[in-house]
Amino acid sequence: MSFEKLSLKGRALKYLAAREHSRVELRRKLQPHEEEAGQIEALLDELEAAGWLSAERFVESVLHRKAARFGTARLRHELQGHGLPAEAVADAVGRLQASELERARAVWQRKFGAPAADAAGRAKQMRFLATRGFSGEVVRRVVQGGDED
Repeated sequence: MSFEKLSLKGRALKYLAAREHSRVELRRKLQPHEEEAGQIEALLDELEAAGWLSAERFVESVLHRKAARFGTARLRHELQGHGLPAEAVADAVGRLQASELERARAVWQRKFGAPAADAAGRAKQMRFLATRGFSGEVVRRVVQGGDED
């Protein structure tokens, strides 16, 4: 059966079989294929009730795929953009903050490997880590190389 002839539910299950999706993301992908108003919301409710669509699994999926490369702020922003429940985002952020320094050091090590020789080099390293979503304090500690915990 071609992807073009799939029912709305079939299409949703095909997306979910590939990877976890948030409710907002799945709604956006299915929107062009909705034939009558309210059809997508009813389907999403059905998928959640059946356990096919889960905010908790989606959060874990995002953290598993991206936590090693990005800081807490960037991941929080991404999770909030998916319209997830506030408690799920807060729980994820709490877990991420505990490992942020180690994750930032690993990202810095992969990218740079050695302390910068001058102020311009340190600034470049700090900007890189900041754009990855690491907090200012963590960025400072990593780039200055102090506090090896």
